[in-house]
This record gives sequence, C-alpha cells and structure tokens, in this order.
Amino acid sequence: MKNLFVAFLIVVGLQAYSQDLAPYIKVGETTEGIQVVSAKVAEALKTNDFSIIGGYHPEGKSTLSVLVFTRSDIKNTVVKVADRGALAAAFKIGFVRKNGKTIISYTNPEYLLRAYLRDGYTAYKSVCQKFAADLKVALSGIGDDFTPFGGSEDAKVLKKYHYKIMMPYFTDPITLNEYSSFEEGLKTIEANLQAHKGKTVQVYKIVYKSRKVAVFGVGLQSKEDGEAVFLPKIGEAHVAAMPYELILQGKKVTMLHGKYRIALFWPELTMGTFMKIMSTPGDIEDTLKAVCK
Repeated sequence: MKNLFVAFLIVVGLQAYSQDLAPYIKVGETTEGIQVVSAKVAEALKTNDFSIIGGYHPEGKSTLSVLVFTRSDIKNTVVKVADRGALAAAFKIGFVRKNGKTIISYTNPEYLLRAYLRDGYTAYKSVCQKFAADLKVALSGIGDDFTPFGGSEDAKVLKKYHYKIMMPYFTDPITLNEYSSFEEGLKTIEANLQAHKGKTVQVYKIVYKSRKVAVFGVGLQSKEDGEAVFLPKIGEAHVAAMPYELILQGKKVTMLHGKYRIALFWPELTMGTFMKIMSTPGDIEDTLKAVCK
C-alpha cells in the first residue's frame, strides 16, 4: 500500500510538472465583418502600447486576414538571443470569416517564445510572461473565450521541437544567401519585395540597425505554389501562423526549414496530411531564395 501511495505521488508530481501548450488562442467570434473587427483589435492593441507593424490577406482571400504586432519590451528582449531570437519579435492576430461569423485568434506567446528562444526563454521569462498577460488583457474587450487550440506540445519539449525522427530542428535553418555586407543584404531584400519578386508581398519588417539584424514577414501569394495551395490542405483556422519569415543577421539571410516551421504551427498534422504538401517546404525555400538574390 505504501509503495502504491508513493507511485501515486510521483505520477501526480509528473503531471503537475508537465504543461501542454497550444500554438493558438481563440479570442472569440462575432457577426461583424473582418474589416470592422480588425480595426477594433488594432485600436485595442494600440491602447495597450502594442504596435501594429503589418497586415494582409493570406491566399489573397477576403475571408482570411492577419494583423501583425509587437511591443518594444519583447522586441528589444528577443534580439538578445543571438541565434535568430529576433524571429520571436512579431506576433499575429488571425481572422477567419466563416458561416456568417468572424473568428479571432492569436499566436500563443508562450508557445512561440519557448520554441524560438529555447534556453533564452528561461533567461527572459518575466518579460515573456508579462507580454502574454498584457496581450490577454488588451484583447479581453474583443472576446472572452481565450481557448487554446491547434494541437499541443509539452512546454519542456518546445525548445527542442521537431516533427518526427530525422526531421529538422530550429537549429537547422536554410541559408538563402550571403552578401558582402548587412547593408547590401537589406537593400537587396527590400528591393525584391517591393518588386513582388516570386509573387510575394512584404507584410512587415523589423530592423535592428545597430545589431545588423532584420526580420521580414513575407506573404506567399503565388496561386501555383504559395499559401493558396497549402493552407486549405493543412488548415486555414491556423491563419495566425502566417506570414512566413526570413531573417538577415550580419551578412547571411536564413529561413526556418519548412518541415520545422509548418509542423510547429500545425503540430497535430498527420503524416498523411503532411505528404499532401510534400513539395511545399521546397517551394517556400525557392520563393524566398528568389527574394534574397
């Protein structure tokens, strides 16, 4: 009996220590259209010291929309993590219009920050948690649902997340190009996005000039191999995962591997569904390489 009691305590302790996190939080639903709701969300964020840095319609659909935002505390903290921590500076609100309702959701800060900052999350935990708490307060006037969705992962696993054995990690980025200087890289990428090279659109840009770091959010607008091809197959409800990012650090520009980046934001994908978008990681790589040439 004593041994059973000890075993019970161990199990309870392990359950308490384990924490599952979902990639998204649902704020709520409304009958109001995306344009009206998006304006209300933007105002709520601005009122609470968040900054809107971009927005667009994934797939070019009026029924899908994303609003991108940041805040100075999180932006200035994540860049301290030298290995592409600046990717965690941008967060997204997703809007999906379906059956006469607009569904509002956002990327779960704790999920994203644990995955992208890895050990750095522990170092800057107080800043990360305050950002997440303040964001929920800011959006509480928009909805009162705040239900996690989109699959889940153990919080402890996120810093070393990968989809399956032999699949890439955060620490396996793809190099898109290397320049003679940070300034040349920045100029090249900006010009190519302005020209919509590869049927892309610049959704947002965050530049840390003194650190020679720049992050671009890139909408993949091609009807042949862009968002219109893969999002309907893997789930438009996860629209707050978009846009895709590339990061310029010093002279080198990289992207997260598609097999990591897509799996992280669609963690419940079956291998069967993943096989339906087998070409997507390579397509995204080709598109972003074109943007960086």
